[in-house]
Amino acid sequence: MTSTIKEHDFIEVEYTGKFPDGKVFDTTDKELAQKESIFSQKMKYGSVVICVGEGNVVKGLDTFIVGKEVGKNYTVKLEPEAAFGKKDFKKIKLVPISEFTKQGLNPQPRMQIDFDGEMGTVIRAAGGRVMVNFNHPFAGREVEYEVKINKKVEEVKEQVESYLNIMFNSSKVKAEVTGDKAVVDMGMDVPEPMRQMLKEKLNSVTKLKEVEFKKKV
Repeated sequence: MTSTIKEHDFIEVEYTGKFPDGKVFDTTDKELAQKESIFSQKMKYGSVVICVGEGNVVKGLDTFIVGKEVGKNYTVKLEPEAAFGKKDFKKIKLVPISEFTKQGLNPQPRMQIDFDGEMGTVIRAAGGRVMVNFNHPFAGREVEYEVKINKKVEEVKEQVESYLNIMFNSSKVKAEVTGDKAVVDMGMDVPEPMRQMLKEKLNSVTKLKEVEFKKKV
């Protein structure tokens, strides 16, 4: 019997993102990443586990996967709104250069910065002010994704670890699951409000009824 994907299913996928000209900008295939000169030591290559509908991949791909069949390959073309968003000129801002210098930074064109948790790209610096583009680098561009849905992931331990590792861009989260309880080691201290939010989120997307976070000694 064919298995189809529903929202909040955990699935193992492989994918490749391309621009209309065929240029690859993202892939789970290590060899392809090396061939296309986009390989990153920080990237984990190979199949990945995502929770459908939770924003683990771009919005349009997340929506597209719902209702598709396990074990099949698909291709989907996405307009900017469903991918990395339209270009918004309101997101191009002038920032006092003092905001950079007090952090020991010398802003240069094309420099990637994290400004109060918002990623941006320096356009130019002059006259004591820095022009920063806070649009996603791929904003305004159509993209195409090739995706292979390998299987559904039913093991709760794998669901918890994959969900939190994606959320925190980490590979350090470990979980021990007994029945409907999970004890989670985040590899770092997590403030109480964040712990409570994560507990509620894990309760809603897994079969867990109780989640405990280990505290760093």
